Amino acid sequence: MALKWTGRALSDLARLYAFLAPVNGQAAARTVQSLTAAPARLLEHPRIGERLEEFDPREVRRILAGNYEIRYEIRESTLHVLRLWHTREDR
Repeated sequence: MALKWTGRALSDLARLYAFLAPVNGQAAARTVQSLTAAPARLLEHPRIGERLEEFDPREVRRILAGNYEIRYEIRESTLHVLRLWHTREDR
């Protein structure tokens, strides 16, 4: 299975880094590193995340990585990271 990040997910990472970096640049870098590593664990068990029925018939799922939600979609043999955000954000 392959892993691909959408443009929106990459924008989310940049937005989170820009928000955290002025307060603590090292913590911001660690957070981004942790969030980019989290979906790699899904390559062996892609369906471990909770399925989000509101996206049917697409297979969109979510996992939590610390205080962050990561949404992803399984399409054929590719796992697409769609979006990510802090769980305290108003989404």
